[in-house]
Amino acid sequence: MIDTAKFKTMLEDRKRELADWIESGKSSTRPVSLDESIGRVSRIDAIQSQQMALAAERRRIQELQRIEAALKRIESGDFGYCMVCEEEISEKRLELDPTYSICVECASVGSEKP
Repeated sequence: MIDTAKFKTMLEDRKRELADWIESGKSSTRPVSLDESIGRVSRIDAIQSQQMALAAERRRIQELQRIEAALKRIESGDFGYCMVCEEEISEKRLELDPTYSICVECASVGSEKP
């Protein structure tokens, strides 16, 4: 039997961490001002940095969505069971990433990307 309380704590901790990162990164994702008197290369660097920050924010938001889905599975009693074959997901796999919703066997056949 999987210790859902342990995984719930892990997920909630990660959720808070991601929320903090998203909040602290908001200034990096603001549009680059074209009115500033900076050189063209500096502006390109600023735009590239902004795009990298936006990509990181998208990844964090996607992870938050996976965390929310995992927390809902905990509440419904479905956490730790493969959504494809309905077998129990190994605890080692869940310790690696508690947002996984499919077992190793189903993942290896490409049923879903974790």
